[in-house]
Amino acid sequence: MLNKYISVLFIVVGLSACSSMYDKHVQWQPVKPERFPVLTAIGQAPISLQSSADKTQRMLMAMNASKIAAYAELAEQVYGQRIDGKTTVSNLVINDQQLKASVQGVIRGAKVVKSYPVGDSYTTELSLDFREVYDLYNANANRQEIKRISYY
Repeated sequence: MLNKYISVLFIVVGLSACSSMYDKHVQWQPVKPERFPVLTAIGQAPISLQSSADKTQRMLMAMNASKIAAYAELAEQVYGQRIDGKTTVSNLVINDQQLKASVQGVIRGAKVVKSYPVGDSYTTELSLDFREVYDLYNANANRQEIKRISYY
């Protein structure tokens, strides 16, 4: 008789635990930030060191290189920079020291503010308005609504 009551108790507790998992659905809504920063970045590249015999080609290559450098600076500001260091010591004397830096990320919504030559280098200025980044993220988010819920 006692085993019967214990079995019924386990079944009731088990069913109540299962039903509490499925009795609600939580839908999240993004919270809009109070303010949106605007980041700026500057990239530079030498014109004369570009690998082309044609002056116009070197200018165009430097333009592209300075733009890439500016994007790398923006990515540093948004995602941070990874620093890896290694030092080898032998007989309490440093034999080798290495330091590596890298940045990785995706920048969307940046705009070229200015692009101009300065002496033998080319400079590109970018800006990144986080209001536009927020709008782009919301526009590209794959939102779904519940069509139907079935309980078994």
